[in-house]
Amino acid sequence: MSAHPHPHRHPDTYGDEAIDPDVDLHVPAQRAETAGHAKWVVLSTISAGGALGASARYGASLAWPSVWGIFAVNVLGCALIGVLMVLVSEGGRAESAHPLVRPFLGVGVLGGFTTFSTYAVDFARLLDRGEAGVALAYAAGTLAGAMGAVWLGASVTRAAIRAGLGAE
Repeated sequence: MSAHPHPHRHPDTYGDEAIDPDVDLHVPAQRAETAGHAKWVVLSTISAGGALGASARYGASLAWPSVWGIFAVNVLGCALIGVLMVLVSEGGRAESAHPLVRPFLGVGVLGGFTTFSTYAVDFARLLDRGEAGVALAYAAGTLAGAMGAVWLGASVTRAAIRAGLGAE
């Protein structure tokens, strides 16, 4: 019996899906992205972006040291994620960009900039201080703001591309 639960599937898949949904492990060029030296290049790129994003978040938390500072960071980061995803996946200017653009900016910088962990800690602190109403508003507002920001960022970017503003 194989050590892998599904001996006929690639070990980086779960069910029929790759762990990274952007990588089709049936395509040799994409499979190479997750093997050997290439995976270390991708991980290093993500790490560098994450350091920049986390540093920017830390700077924002120093400039605006309240739960609403983290709220603003998360909403802004989500808007930028919406912009980035349209640019790299829907025919925007960055679609033909270097393959490390998305891991660097999306996973690294914006993943490091936005923060669920600080959001959760801030929510718990508000509850501990007896501010249940503020905590619930913060929780619901962050969810609505983040989702709305992704939608708005993506929608505005799509409209700009359609209008020709994204062309050189």
